[in-house]
Amino acid sequence: MNPLSKTVVYDLEASEFPWEIAPGKSIQAWGFNNQLPGPVLRANAGDTMLIRLTNHLNEPTMIHWHGICLPASMDGTDAVQKPIEPGEVFEYRFVVKDAGTFWYHAHANETVQMERGMYGAIIVDGESDPVVDGERIFMIDDMKLDEHNEFTKPSWFMPRLVERHDGRQGNTLLLNGKEDLIIDVNGGQTERWRFINSSSARYFHLHLGGKSFKIIASDGGLLEHPLTVTEALITPGERIDIAVTFTEGESFVIESLAYNRMTFLNPNAKHLQPLERAKTRLTKAFIPDTLRTIEPLALQDAAINRTVKLSVGPSLKDGLSFLVNGKTHVDDKPVMVGELQVWEVVNSSLMDHPFHLHGFFFQVIEENGKAPAYRAWKDTYNLTPE
Repeated sequence: MNPLSKTVVYDLEASEFPWEIAPGKSIQAWGFNNQLPGPVLRANAGDTMLIRLTNHLNEPTMIHWHGICLPASMDGTDAVQKPIEPGEVFEYRFVVKDAGTFWYHAHANETVQMERGMYGAIIVDGESDPVVDGERIFMIDDMKLDEHNEFTKPSWFMPRLVERHDGRQGNTLLLNGKEDLIIDVNGGQTERWRFINSSSARYFHLHLGGKSFKIIASDGGLLEHPLTVTEALITPGERIDIAVTFTEGESFVIESLAYNRMTFLNPNAKHLQPLERAKTRLTKAFIPDTLRTIEPLALQDAAINRTVKLSVGPSLKDGLSFLVNGKTHVDDKPVMVGELQVWEVVNSSLMDHPFHLHGFFFQVIEENGKAPAYRAWKDTYNLTPE
């Protein structure tokens, strides 16, 4: 235990409140502490986080701590926790062992509660984090609103079937709870931008108008080496941190390129936020060529312990159901602490689908016989159809 470790305490209140997503355009949001996204929860690696949640909603709720390695009893799902009823208070307590970008969100009646704004960022700082001139957190979300800025409900069979198959992809794209967020930056500076895809179904294909940037971290923290790219796919639940350097006089926008994940909906590009540049400033930033060492868990020819097959099957209730090994819910064989497991995960549906584990990181050994572009600790990964 680090002698400098401490207990960091936060109080969250879940409630309904009006939220302006653009000038003159407001919604009835559900969220934490009357803000959207909820407050950023921050600690140092090794600290204990104690979060008290008071539920002022008219229905039960609970919080899942997406990406945090923690005891199952604190994971915030109905498999391990009794939902927090209206008026009740529940305390979550866990150690944040790993530095990185994480997030929290409602895990009860998720389609409704998350879309209305019940999510926020968790930042765990580490001693080896690179030096930058500034940091920004960008939480990506979308909402499905009608002409009165109220949340829509699929009523006919086909719209309901499309949402069951594709996920509920909204027509209103938000960055940090706003449609018209203005970003001020300075020439000559290098900033760390932490992107969190908190939408339920939107694949965000990050593009900075062709400008190059460095991916420095993924779900489980820093990569081994920065990776210079001009675009990056961020699936629902996934995070990436990038280092981006601004030069005097340049101009670009943050946008999402079209990405075809084989759904009923046609992919299209989305322009997001322009940047406003102030005067040039001196930089203190330093992004080293080696960020950390990640030892491989297994080789590409390692023996497979189990196969996890994702598929789609007919449902009398909703038309379609997503299945894991042929069932809607699977009680699989347990994994023992300290045991190395090598899983073959197969997507036999006809569309891309994110794969997420609670409470653990994993390493991708190969995808369709090829090693990934970089080694990283992951908790969310996109699976293309086989």
